[in-house]
Amino acid sequence: MGNGALSGAVIAVAGAGGPAGRAALLRLAQAGATVVGSDNDPERLAEAVDHARYEAGGATVTGDTVDLLDLNSTREWATRIEKDFGRVDGLVHLVGGWRGSETFIKTSLDDWDFLEMLLVKTVQHTSLAFGEALQASDRGRYVLISAAAAGNPTAGNAAYAAAKAAAEAWTLALGDYFRKAGGAEGPTSAAAILVVKALVHDAMRADRPNAKFAGFTDVQDLAEAIAGVWEKSAAEVNGQRLWLTEKP
Repeated sequence: MGNGALSGAVIAVAGAGGPAGRAALLRLAQAGATVVGSDNDPERLAEAVDHARYEAGGATVTGDTVDLLDLNSTREWATRIEKDFGRVDGLVHLVGGWRGSETFIKTSLDDWDFLEMLLVKTVQHTSLAFGEALQASDRGRYVLISAAAAGNPTAGNAAYAAAKAAAEAWTLALGDYFRKAGGAEGPTSAAAILVVKALVHDAMRADRPNAKFAGFTDVQDLAEAIAGVWEKSAAEVNGQRLWLTEKP
């Protein structure tokens, strides 16, 4: 174990209502963490929280409906978690979205506006809201889920790739904050990026039984990788792009 064992940790999961969020809530709860999820869909969030709580044998799993596009609301969420549980040891960023185009020239800047809100603003707001609390933790982790497209954009994927690249740059800046705060002894908190090609889950396989989903990462494997960020020292993972798919 590194300095970040999950037992007794308090972890916030942004975008907890989707398939990846459900898997992450359960895996973190099974590792002994107190988990607080957020999502913009209250019904979907409640189902994810109930599922994780039941499957993890009554673990402490709660949910908050938070507008992560509003910095004040995000800060209030972070403050509420600290007040309720005394600390925050992690923020897992699973807010996603995708839009593409046939060609580069046909790219719609409306797609950029949409993705910049979902993929960049939410990273900015969660990192600013949780950054100090994570630094104060003896095992703080900010975990961004990114995509290989950030470093290998295609013509029809310009808006998505650019938004992911911006989110990565912002997260790496947070990592530099943790590095500098750690001084000569090194960081105790870390900002890490998990890189996937795309995600796949059971419902997708059921809908497309003949699809190969080559290079895709199953949401269960993603959840294992998220938990793994706490199994290594902050120095090992801070400012790192950790690949879950083949590098392009």
